[in-house]
Amino acid sequence: MKNEIRGQVDGMVVPRYAGHSTFARLPRLEDVPGYDVAIVGVPFDTGVTYRPGARFGPAHIRQASRLLRPYNPALDVSPFARQQVVDAGDLPFNPFDIPTAMTQIEDGAYELIRDGGLLVTLGGDHTIAYPLLKAVNRVHGPVALVHFDAHLDTWDTYFDTPLTHGTPFRRAAEEGLFLSGHSAHVGIRGSLYSPNDLADDAELGFTIVHCMEFQRRTVDDVIDRLARAIGDAPLYVSIDIDVLDPSHAPATGTPEAGGMTSRELLAVLRGFDGLNLVGADIVEVAPAYDHAEITGVAAANVAYELVSLAARNRA
Repeated sequence: MKNEIRGQVDGMVVPRYAGHSTFARLPRLEDVPGYDVAIVGVPFDTGVTYRPGARFGPAHIRQASRLLRPYNPALDVSPFARQQVVDAGDLPFNPFDIPTAMTQIEDGAYELIRDGGLLVTLGGDHTIAYPLLKAVNRVHGPVALVHFDAHLDTWDTYFDTPLTHGTPFRRAAEEGLFLSGHSAHVGIRGSLYSPNDLADDAELGFTIVHCMEFQRRTVDDVIDRLARAIGDAPLYVSIDIDVLDPSHAPATGTPEAGGMTSRELLAVLRGFDGLNLVGADIVEVAPAYDHAEITGVAAANVAYELVSLAARNRA
């Protein structure tokens, strides 16, 4: 950015419960001449198979982000001072027609990244990862995909429907949007439909870090395993908030017992420092089930770490 960077509204001047309703009280897209990172909402939940409500996730995460401060001591970076970060609002799409919505989301995301910007997307359900990966591929080509989730999301169809929140990475695999052998699922747990679910997924080339591995291995061990798989490929991170245990993220569409803690998730993300992050999403926050903003706060802090990683790459 050649222009002067505009950051957050000063929390020592305007209380954090006041001021802009943008993510972290950052400037809006139209308030700056250019940007390095855009936060965008995709309030789509037409693809859910259990609890609805993730369409309200972007607004909820923005509300919970008001407490975020300008310096990240864990990564030793001021993410809003080193780069221009903006809130790009919400992408428009048809909420009644999934294929049409997928095209609209892909095109809207591409417009935000076509000139080199990095996109951090607030969902919405996990269906949106498919068009977001398509948009990223138009700029960067196939990516290493690290997918944090309780579920594989590589099923073929639900009720003969190919595009739902349980199928995005099957469709992405069919189109070669991620690099087989350089991608991973993290946090997988819970019941399955059959043993074939794991066998079918294995054919797609994912490294799987089951959630119970955090009981037997250190977070640093997990980070090392993921870093070796990713290599120097461009990295896309997709985070279903249900990767967290329901005690840390109760407000989600398909909660599963035995998940990661928010501390573990943040630690793994910080371990991606130095990797070539080119995009990310945080999905499946359904605020109707969120007592005391527990899930919203977790999701907002996850987004903050991702923006901080982007800032570290600009050092």
